[in-house]
Amino acid sequence: MTLLHLNPSDLERRGAPHTAREIAQQPAVWQTVQALVASRRAELDTFLTPLLQAPAARIVLTGAGSSAFIGQCLAPALVQALADRPGVRVEAIATTDIVSNPSQCLTPGVPTLLVSFARSGNSPESLAAVALADQVVGGDCRHLAVTCAAQGQLATELSSRLDALVLQLPDETHDRAFAMTSSFTGMLLAAAWAFQLPLPEAEVLGRAAQHLLDTEAVRLQRLSDSGFERIVVLGSNSLQGLAREAALKILELTDGRVVALADSPLGFRHGPKTILNDRTLVLMLVSADPYTARYDLDLLRELRREQRGRVITLGARAPDDAAASPDDDVSLALPVDTPDLGLAPVALVFAQCLALLASLRLGITPDNPSASGTVTRVVSGVTIHPFDRPQS
Repeated sequence: MTLLHLNPSDLERRGAPHTAREIAQQPAVWQTVQALVASRRAELDTFLTPLLQAPAARIVLTGAGSSAFIGQCLAPALVQALADRPGVRVEAIATTDIVSNPSQCLTPGVPTLLVSFARSGNSPESLAAVALADQVVGGDCRHLAVTCAAQGQLATELSSRLDALVLQLPDETHDRAFAMTSSFTGMLLAAAWAFQLPLPEAEVLGRAAQHLLDTEAVRLQRLSDSGFERIVVLGSNSLQGLAREAALKILELTDGRVVALADSPLGFRHGPKTILNDRTLVLMLVSADPYTARYDLDLLRELRREQRGRVITLGARAPDDAAASPDDDVSLALPVDTPDLGLAPVALVFAQCLALLASLRLGITPDNPSASGTVTRVVSGVTIHPFDRPQS
């Protein structure tokens, strides 16, 4: 399996075989994930339906780092899908926030579904968040774990519990490289299909991602060769969480040598826009929502008019007005009615490829990019302190 026409033996020599393979395999992996969720449909419905129908139920989407951004992508779409159940609350709260502020993030006695996303399931915060939810919420807490490691502690601890369901993804989603790539999109889509959110079929998404990989190699290489030193990723709704993940991929794979920032198009004007200079690349994720897209395109026109940095758009359709720039507008080859959550995994493939190429350009080994070792594949060095506050 090749990626962007890169030589496999060269990728091996430069420390990138796992990252490249895990990016390239995503179109196939998504079909496997959808088939897995379909095979567990009855079990998922039995577990989720009573929770979703409970008055004043709360769904908390959680994870750390990239896994937290999965929840941020899902939350807007899940809120919209559950709009006819006004008592149900949906929130994306990182495990790192739950662990440090349990009494502010969890509510005793409120029926709560904690949806935990974890590649390995061995992060100290992932395990602590589950324990704290049980402690604070009490018997009204239920758990859905979406994870990529069958032998991880999260899957092991929850698999035997009657108040929990573990959605164990195929082994190929358990990325061997440092950065989460197929694990991120695999868990994102698994949860979206578990909650039956409106998305194109995996085959459609995979075909769009493969088209991007087949047709955008030259553009991606030229962008990398331009030597950008800063990158800004902008998106709204589900695409805002996706923007954070895309920026993190650039930051991780370049070992912090490329400064990366994520924001919403409207929020970007309120100070963060000062990051722009002539060595800045902006990725604009154009919303599929026609109303939201008006704001995206307003900023796009502004940025292209000011010419401080280069702006690349990613969306189901190219801008069709004065904001258009054919050399810098990337069509994701998806149906125009694809919601933002459906655009997210395909757009992320573009950002993942750009991060990989930037890493290689800088002479970094993408599979293990942290030269100092200050960050690791599974976070370590976290002390979990007892939470002794009595329950009310």
